[in-house]
Amino acid sequence: MADETTKRLLLERLAWLQGPHSISEIRGLIPDVETVPDRTLRRWLREAVDQRLLIRHGEKRGTRYEPVQQVETPSFAFLQDKTPVQRDQILKSLRDLWTHHSTAIEGNTLTLGDTHFLLEEGLTVAGKPIREHQEVIGHASAITLIYQMLSVPVTENMLFELHRAVLTEVIRDVYKPVGAWKVEPNGTYTVDSNDERVYLEYAYPRDVPPLMAEVRRRLNTGEAKQVAMEDAPRWYTIIHTAVVHIHPFCDGNGRIARLIANLPLLRSGLPPVVIPKERRREYIQLLAEYELSCGALTRASGPWPQPNLLAGFTRFITECYRTTQDLLGA
Repeated sequence: MADETTKRLLLERLAWLQGPHSISEIRGLIPDVETVPDRTLRRWLREAVDQRLLIRHGEKRGTRYEPVQQVETPSFAFLQDKTPVQRDQILKSLRDLWTHHSTAIEGNTLTLGDTHFLLEEGLTVAGKPIREHQEVIGHASAITLIYQMLSVPVTENMLFELHRAVLTEVIRDVYKPVGAWKVEPNGTYTVDSNDERVYLEYAYPRDVPPLMAEVRRRLNTGEAKQVAMEDAPRWYTIIHTAVVHIHPFCDGNGRIARLIANLPLLRSGLPPVVIPKERRREYIQLLAEYELSCGALTRASGPWPQPNLLAGFTRFITECYRTTQDLLGA
């Protein structure tokens, strides 16, 4: 009981801290934890990170913990003519649709109704794997993080936080880091235009930081905050194809790409693009055709070596965007 009381006091006081702090600094600022064993304190902090109460920066001796700043959901332009009740309903519908379709594209079997039930009631669905519940909760948490990123420049650590939210696996693997760039080359087999099975290679780990830095630079331009409705599919395509083609993480790259590609749209007050799970095969094929045409990305090639080949995927996203707007009544 004493441990639980100390843990509660720790979390309450951490919420008032400004900026990242090391474990030794936390001990100095919060006297209640002076007698708590180091192993126990680290476990409490790790649990708080998993619960989205804290953000973890760095690794090992450089590890720092920072409280998650609670922000109100932005007032999007596409909701301005709605009542507060209608806005709340639309945003919840958006959360459910976005989460359901993005996780379903990756193989999650929870239905849209299951997704809403889980996120709204906090209850599990009988007969469904725990992993699928975690994927849904993680994606919904990532949407909240996206909203928090709208008014600030995108940093590398923000992308790591998105990855931690999306990848909720308990087991940790040094070769498959969560909340960090990949450390091993990755790729996948796909079918080319000649209906032949070929290996699609993604960017090497050494090229990921500079390539993703270029993506972040594009996201942080003033132009990316003033996107017109008719230009939204092009912006989504630019960011999405770059991230998926780089494949910067060990896993979760599709979900990450579908999240951050919507940043320019949301920052401009526009509704996001939601790619329907029913169009999964077409979506994957169009991406593969583009990526195979460009080859593996490198620091020298940059994230967009052949932008002239993006027309087909842009048309596809334009169609998906019309469907999203119809579903949201935007």
